[in-house]
Amino acid sequence: MRENPPDILYGIIFSTTADKQDDCVRRTRSQMNSQNQIQRRFSFEFFPPKTPAGMEKLQTVRDELATKCPDFFSVTYGAGGSTQERTIDTVLKLHNQGIDTAPHLSCIGATRNDLTELLNLYKENNINRIVALRGDLPSGMGAHGELRYANELVEFIREHSGDHFSIEVAAYPEFHPQATNAEADLINFKKKVDAGANSAITQYFYNIDAYFYFIDRVEAMGIDIPIVPGIMPITNYANLVRFSDMCGAEIPRWIRKQLEAYGDDVESICKFGEEVVSEMCSTLLQEGVPGIHFYTLNQAAPSLKIWENLNLDALVSKA
Repeated sequence: MRENPPDILYGIIFSTTADKQDDCVRRTRSQMNSQNQIQRRFSFEFFPPKTPAGMEKLQTVRDELATKCPDFFSVTYGAGGSTQERTIDTVLKLHNQGIDTAPHLSCIGATRNDLTELLNLYKENNINRIVALRGDLPSGMGAHGELRYANELVEFIREHSGDHFSIEVAAYPEFHPQATNAEADLINFKKKVDAGANSAITQYFYNIDAYFYFIDRVEAMGIDIPIVPGIMPITNYANLVRFSDMCGAEIPRWIRKQLEAYGDDVESICKFGEEVVSEMCSTLLQEGVPGIHFYTLNQAAPSLKIWENLNLDALVSKA
């Protein structure tokens, strides 16, 4: 990766000219007061494998990423708890190897008794961090469970476990796909913070102005918890479009056009994606974000390349 990327690439990312870019950088610095005073942290997300072979592969990925001394790994939880047993199994296996592992926990489709049993299990196994989410209902499932929203889940965890767990919640710089409007989405985020969330991880994004604007809005509401950008490496255009359509993440037009132009040229897609995401992360870190959360899709190499481009080893060693 070039140490000093050309202005035009930064100009494209910001969708502005070089002169306007300077104004944008000055503006964003003033908006990051709540974030740039926080010790940085770095983390990696996995999904629970379906097979023993998948678990063996994940173990290799985990070992590669563990060399970077992340603050924690997180493990996702399927719609309606559909991967619950695999999530538990994966979390306990990874956590017992020396790096904190945070299970995702969703309330949709779960009873209070279900949640109590899970919280007790995690406490007994010295899990001290949870990613609390509303979650999605699997296709065809009509029951919502006893808790319907993430703020209710955060409240329940606090009532049940006090301060035992550090609670992560989701943040949506480009707004939750089911939010009725931007203001309602911000109010919902504040409810999660008021309920006792310690910090937040964002949905992945490729428009960094969306993140800075989100921070500006939540700071105006008095919110000052760490809001860590979630980052998705680009390795497969078709999968990226599918994921983004499902979760409401915007792929800027210029990125779409370039990826479409590469067609089936996987090497060029990966090289371009690595450069774009590395440049984006570099700008975010320069502006004072409190860390980075990598959505790995159970692959080590794409995240490690970005890590190396950013020289994050130096940042971690200073922590």
